Amino acid sequence: MKVDGKTIWITGASSGIGEALTYHLDNKACKLILSARNEAELHKVKSKCKHQENITIVPLDLSAFSNMNASVQTALKIVGNIDILINNGGISQRSLIAETNLDVYKKLIDVNYLGTVALSKAILPHFIKQKKGIFVTVSSLMGKFGSPYRSGYCGAKHALHGFFDVLRMEHEKDGIGVTMICPGFVNTNVAKNALVGDGSSQNKQDIATQNGLPVTLFAKKMIHAVEREKFEAYIGGKETMGTYLRLFPKLLHKIILKSTVR
Repeated sequence: MKVDGKTIWITGASSGIGEALTYHLDNKACKLILSARNEAELHKVKSKCKHQENITIVPLDLSAFSNMNASVQTALKIVGNIDILINNGGISQRSLIAETNLDVYKKLIDVNYLGTVALSKAILPHFIKQKKGIFVTVSSLMGKFGSPYRSGYCGAKHALHGFFDVLRMEHEKDGIGVTMICPGFVNTNVAKNALVGDGSSQNKQDIATQNGLPVTLFAKKMIHAVEREKFEAYIGGKETMGTYLRLFPKLLHKIILKSTVR
């Protein structure tokens, strides 16, 4: 399956992976719907695209669950149909469990899990009606195994896998596919924007993220995985080996503790 010319909705499109995906897919003449909370930043991203006439901006706050149906109807009214939803919006965490307020965990679940579920459920009837559609959900390697300082983030990403694995099973008969993308370290501002224990942003980059995969290369590899209709794709450096070491949990535990970066 080729994505060229498809109508694709990208959440979290104002920066990082979402922004890189926008430019990559713009080069493939895709019709794009760009969403994030910051409408001004979305317009900046759009202004850098070659085919601006193919780009629609629909501001979206993933924590505003009750607005999802209206957002889907707005998007469909403009573009007519949607082929692929890329659930990319989210926020990370860098704090110890003992030092993390409960409302931080709630925000991580609301944005990373429930917001994505709400938007996906809102667009699902459209995919069922047209007998086709692909959910591409950006999870994380942390959705497959845990790491210190990321407890709430890991929990939300693990939840995404459970939900979308079942969605794939229930709606394969409707021509609907699901690809879970599990990034390792990618050079974006995800660490800088990560929440600490009191709910504020960490506001600093970490070395592993800074030395991670270039975001443009990640976007290219991600779309390649989507076109191959993979169920899951692990994209990054040597950290992706952790997914295979899950068969040896004590060994994985030791390796992660030894290599943990905040």
